[in-house]
Amino acid sequence: MNKLDSELLQAALRQNGLKYVATPADADVLLYNTCSVREQAEHRVFSHLGRWRKKAEADPGFILGVIGCMAQRLEKDIIRKFPFVQLVCGTQSFLNVPAYIAKISETGRSVIQTGGGPLEFERDPALRAQPHHAYTAIMRGCSNYCAYCIVPDVRGPEVSRPLAAVTDEVKRLAEAGVIEITLLGQNVNAYGRHPNYNEGAEGGLPALLENLNAIEGLKRIRFVTSHPKDMTDDILQAVAQNEKVCEHLHVPAQSGSDKILRAMNRKYSRRDYLEMTERARQIIPDVALSGDFIVGFPGETERDFQQTLFLLETTGFQQSYIFRYSPRPGTRAAAFEDDVPDSVKRERQQTLLAAQQRYDIKRRGLLKGAALNVMCTGKNSAQPHEGRSMGRTRQNDIVVFDAAPKRENISKGDICKVKIESTTALTLFGTELAG
Repeated sequence: MNKLDSELLQAALRQNGLKYVATPADADVLLYNTCSVREQAEHRVFSHLGRWRKKAEADPGFILGVIGCMAQRLEKDIIRKFPFVQLVCGTQSFLNVPAYIAKISETGRSVIQTGGGPLEFERDPALRAQPHHAYTAIMRGCSNYCAYCIVPDVRGPEVSRPLAAVTDEVKRLAEAGVIEITLLGQNVNAYGRHPNYNEGAEGGLPALLENLNAIEGLKRIRFVTSHPKDMTDDILQAVAQNEKVCEHLHVPAQSGSDKILRAMNRKYSRRDYLEMTERARQIIPDVALSGDFIVGFPGETERDFQQTLFLLETTGFQQSYIFRYSPRPGTRAAAFEDDVPDSVKRERQQTLLAAQQRYDIKRRGLLKGAALNVMCTGKNSAQPHEGRSMGRTRQNDIVVFDAAPKRENISKGDICKVKIESTTALTLFGTELAG
């Protein structure tokens, strides 16, 4: 979501006459788009800001700004610690930044804005990080209030964009050469179904997927991140029935213990989660599931952790992101006693990672000899396979491969049939089949 916000803001700035320069030191306007999900990210921003004190104090024309989640959450702290920061702009008004910059330039006064802003915007399809792929936000905010998460406080409640607006945006992106789209939302599978805003988004995610599936030129559709409680059968049917929608679902589990899930305010049980994954596999036979886990949440006992390990091993995830719990000020869990020692958190994290790796080796090993459709994302830059093409399957597996004999070049966005010849825990290796 932050990457997309940066692209949208870049377009708005350019449309208002600003241009990008080669290095931050050459800039008249320097903006940090920030995240508050983890504390370390905030510390890095504070460190960066401190480096610009001398330039900001010596150059009255230099504008230094902080935008995004950190600005929304720590507005007063930023102003107090870094009085030379002239722009503090939150998550709901970042598209107004060009006007704020103009105001600062005219008056010399700082602008602090963490209130609401427009949900709709004019997007320049040409401004995107990849020629073949683009992100599209279909909703913003979150209304789940998980005990460990700061997102609802910094991004506000769930608000869905009208289906027609999203469809029009994706059509324009496809006309500009985009063949893969990733739909974004903090709770993407609640699109059009939450109480805050349904106007124009009737039919929810299934209706939107059907609309986008009909867009000429588009070849792949993905969406993240999904909440287990909102993964309904009609969404699963839409994935199965619309051929451009990839068979990959990112559905964070967070824990396998009902006690911890209740403390996290996740609104589902371990049984609910396992039943959801079973429905997904019945409706979408080739589906790959990925998830998130948090270890060491307050009150997590060894028994609770073993239940999480059981869920991970039972489900069989294509990929798992495993985090050690750390308190985030402003969340409900910040008031809980952080009673799991860091050494135990690290041990449990490594145990889950090892279990995931064992499954990775087994699952990807079974793909040896298969011929898979791979969308090229560029050249591999890591040794010892530097220079080979790299891409992803519909199930989001990473593939490193050689071009078919006599083929001169593979471009980003090309879909190649690749025969898998060897595998590791994380990567498939193969050669493009001729023809």
